[in-house]
Amino acid sequence: MNASLSTKFKHFLYPDLLNGSIFKALVSFMIPIVVSYLFQQLYNTADTVIVGHYLKEDSLAAIGASSAIFQIILDLGNGFGSGCSIVVARAFGSGDRLYLKRVVAASIIIMIFVTAGVTALCLLTLKPLLLMLGTPGMILDQALSYISIVAIFGGVLFAYNLCAGLLRAIGNSFMPLVFLILSSILNVILDILLITKFGMGVEGTAIATVISQGTSVILCILYILAKAKILIPSPASFKIGGCGAFKLYREIFLQGLSMALMLAIVGSGTLILQSAINGFGTYIIAGHTAARKLFSLSTVVIFSLGITSSTFVSQNYGAKNLARANKGVNIAILIIWCYTALLLILSPFIVRPIFEFVSGSQNPELLNYGTKYLRFAYPFFIVLGPLIVFRNSLQGLGAKLLPLVSSLVELAGKILFTIIIIPRLGIWGIILCEPLIWCAMALQLAFAYRGRVKKISEQSL
Repeated sequence: MNASLSTKFKHFLYPDLLNGSIFKALVSFMIPIVVSYLFQQLYNTADTVIVGHYLKEDSLAAIGASSAIFQIILDLGNGFGSGCSIVVARAFGSGDRLYLKRVVAASIIIMIFVTAGVTALCLLTLKPLLLMLGTPGMILDQALSYISIVAIFGGVLFAYNLCAGLLRAIGNSFMPLVFLILSSILNVILDILLITKFGMGVEGTAIATVISQGTSVILCILYILAKAKILIPSPASFKIGGCGAFKLYREIFLQGLSMALMLAIVGSGTLILQSAINGFGTYIIAGHTAARKLFSLSTVVIFSLGITSSTFVSQNYGAKNLARANKGVNIAILIIWCYTALLLILSPFIVRPIFEFVSGSQNPELLNYGTKYLRFAYPFFIVLGPLIVFRNSLQGLGAKLLPLVSSLVELAGKILFTIIIIPRLGIWGIILCEPLIWCAMALQLAFAYRGRVKKISEQSL
């Protein structure tokens, strides 16, 4: 009996994405990612809550004014980490272990060079970006201090995304969760300690985030060395030479670049939108910052299923089982729609009190804006869900250009709203912006995904 329970628990923690029940595989793989996302959001939400309660509103606004830049750095790390993970998952699905080790080695080399380039670029452009965004002078120095620390140690964020992505690529989404829980607890402790005991202000929140993320990187590496040796490349795996090696490095780099560009384009749109938000003053900036924290927490199921879909599709595509991959995509969308229905039932009762807690403010302008923003966005999750699943699944199928098109649609939409609509509608222009853009993106991605599946099916005949 105990042995049977132990086996079932092991299958839950390390689901087989290539065989058996698709629903169980998706849910088992997704749950640790959901919890991981929650704790990852806790890094920044803890900053918001602690800064809101222990520092002044201008400190919260400083973090908010730099949050779009922070998100671009994070998205670049996520993009290249996920791109590497997709190719690793495909290699794992194929069953070729020597090729798998070569893919891991190539991913490490590519990530080292990408990290160095992104860090250098960030350090050269941070202040001009903050000024271009119209960051108020009273919070400029604080915003620059916060984001500079994050950028200098951006390699820590990149390293975690690569290590966690490698583990997820072979079906292990549980251990990255364990490491992230430990580092998240450390983050909260350091936040309180550095702000209240050492008086470090917003710099303390940035340092706490870097140290905590670095801890999760170390734990991931130690686990791979001890328990996931299939991912450890041999010295021969790092050799670069021959036509095959060039093709491999090109595939990994382009897959990572595609995802990073997609996220960077989305982040650029957010930067442009942030410039419009900054024109509404400190209270709206702070209110939007707190609202986005809650929005991010609300979307963890959606984005977790996106990652799950990407890995599921990649492995089954590598195993040449496109029919199973396609079924997984449809089931993932149904799960998101059920989640959206539950969220809509609960939101009238929970949005306002949770928002008050997160913001740490009683200002009516700030609270009214944040509540309106969230309550309007939630019904549109029925569109956002398929958007995320289709986009990640396209990447799992090896598509590089098609997902980028959706990001360009989003960028164009945010430019349109910033220049034309927000100046006319005020804060309602900000609230309407993303939900309406999601509708256009979802339509494009649905056609793109179906077309990609049809093309691959015809090629396999």
